Amino acid sequence: MALALIQVDTEPRPFAPAPITNDEAAAMFRAVANLFLKWDVTDDQAAILLDLSVRTLRRWKAEQPGRISRDGKARLSNLLGIHKALRVIFREPERGYRWIKAPNEAFGGASALDVILGGELTDLMRVRRYLDSERGAW
Repeated sequence: MALALIQVDTEPRPFAPAPITNDEAAAMFRAVANLFLKWDVTDDQAAILLDLSVRTLRRWKAEQPGRISRDGKARLSNLLGIHKALRVIFREPERGYRWIKAPNEAFGGASALDVILGGELTDLMRVRRYLDSERGAW
């Protein structure tokens, strides 16, 4: 009995994740809007986190989100990454929802919400990286 040889493509290629589609971004926005309710985030705070005007945020919440920029998609992705990490770390979802506002020594006594309200994408990334390291990254 002869063994068949299988051809495997081993050519190195750069990793290039598929871009987030507009439909995916709209779904992410809806999920993050619900997450903000759990975190007890005000519209003013949500606008800072998403780098939107409060007026645009409220219109998007009432209707459908408009075109979401690449930066906006990255913000949504990091917010959902923070949520995911908290769900992994805490068995009880409510503990994760409360954690976001609790003082934390890792942030010099500030809460994670205080950090991300700095308004920069890098602020979101900082909290996400911290949580990913706490949960073991994968």
